[in-house]
Amino acid sequence: MLDLILERHRDLLRRGAVLVDDRDPSDQPRVVAYLEHSIQDARTTRTGERRVISRRMLYVELDSQGQARNAAYAPYLDFRPLREDEPSPEEILARPKCAWIAQGLEAQALAYAVTQVVPEHLEEVRRRRLELIEKTRAAVRDRLTKEIAYWDHRAEQLRLQEQAGKPNARLNSQEARRRADELAARLEKRMQELDREAQISPLPPVVMSGFVVIPAGLLAKMQGKALPAATPAADTQAIAARARAIVMEAERRLGYEPVDREFDHLGYDIESRDPATGRLRFLEVKGRVAGADTVTVTRNEILTSLNPEDYILAIVAFEEDGTHRLYYVRRPFRREPDFGVTSVNYELSSFLSHAEEIV
Repeated sequence: MLDLILERHRDLLRRGAVLVDDRDPSDQPRVVAYLEHSIQDARTTRTGERRVISRRMLYVELDSQGQARNAAYAPYLDFRPLREDEPSPEEILARPKCAWIAQGLEAQALAYAVTQVVPEHLEEVRRRRLELIEKTRAAVRDRLTKEIAYWDHRAEQLRLQEQAGKPNARLNSQEARRRADELAARLEKRMQELDREAQISPLPPVVMSGFVVIPAGLLAKMQGKALPAATPAADTQAIAARARAIVMEAERRLGYEPVDREFDHLGYDIESRDPATGRLRFLEVKGRVAGADTVTVTRNEILTSLNPEDYILAIVAFEEDGTHRLYYVRRPFRREPDFGVTSVNYELSSFLSHAEEIV
């Protein structure tokens, strides 16, 4: 199905799209370029090409100031298409605010991806693959070495029996030796295959297309409407930063090593590493003031939560007296939102009813 759609509509993909960010009250448009990136090892396919072991879409967001950042996983899921009663893409792109959008952005996105995003992809794949290869190498060597030793010993036993005039009717020493030699050759061949699997290298990323992100504030100006209402206090950057700091301190008390990833827009806010095992857990942080009864979660955050096992929704409830309470909700979401939904409001009480309070 994917191949058929691309065959028929690849030209539309290259032309890109205009999407709307309803959460952005500013009037500054952005551009998101998406690139396909592959990583290969030294094994070859039947056609003689290097075998691709990982293929991923990379997203790079660019602004009018020339700044670039990693837009991470499927950022388009938090945006929506233009409605029929809104300005057309041509009208929007003709605005002075969009004058900086040009074809030269492809080179800028490509340069950023090569220096910033590709190394992350490569390191992630290399770390995971090398760990698996080393485990496989140890298991193969252990199993085949034991088998080789068995047949070596069996060949020697049979040789001594034959010299004593007591040959084995079903198996002779030459056959046992042949099996030992075959296993030794098999071990060497498998080690060489694993060596080729460990030779991991990145291919150059390829720009597939991109889309323009129009903030709700710019649409409101063009339509002569009032700017979108300011974000509630519970969701301001100051409250969000305070909530993340509280969660990171709690993670340290629990023996983890947290890293703030809020501005990487990965679908979660904090990566927390277990120093004993190296395993990561992922925390999405929501700060709520006293009296707040809902929690807003984006489509991207919900989809991200469905992938890793160790995903936690951390809710920091700020009380009127200045204190706070911290709750961890594990596996907060069971299914992805309906198609076209960019965010969902949940009742705070529904989360707290099965949350664990962290003290």
